Amino acid sequence: VNTFPFLVYYRALIFPLLIREGKPTPFFTFVLALLFCVFNGYLQGRSLSNYAIYPPGWLKDPCFITGFIGWLIGMAINIHSDHILRNLRKPGETGYKIPRGGMFEYVSGANFFGEILEWFGFALACCTLESLAFALCTLFILSSRAKQHHQ
Repeated sequence: VNTFPFLVYYRALIFPLLIREGKPTPFFTFVLALLFCVFNGYLQGRSLSNYAIYPPGWLKDPCFITGFIGWLIGMAINIHSDHILRNLRKPGETGYKIPRGGMFEYVSGANFFGEILEWFGFALACCTLESLAFALCTLFILSSRAKQHHQ
């Protein structure tokens, strides 16, 4: 079961359409993010479709089941945290607000935590070097962003 396309569609198409207002994204940042996503999507897709070999019954293997559950929980945390963040301010309101509810009660970067959990679950379910590499990149990039947001 390849859930990678849904994750890309959510982050690239659905999430931006749900945002009411926000700071404009610099064009260079947009291009770099687009190139990264295209390259990563190609790498993950090619790895899973051409090189990954799974034994019969892989979908019943504890490694796959644990990874899938981790991915599912991470995605739910990510989507719920994004919802909380989108609804922090009323229309026209500005200023900093501290998010409350959901995983924000336990970690200040709940959206980042959810996405990191999501990709490590994906890596565990796929058991490929490429999926692990992406999970580690996600951990390093988002944990530094989470630290900045926390401060």
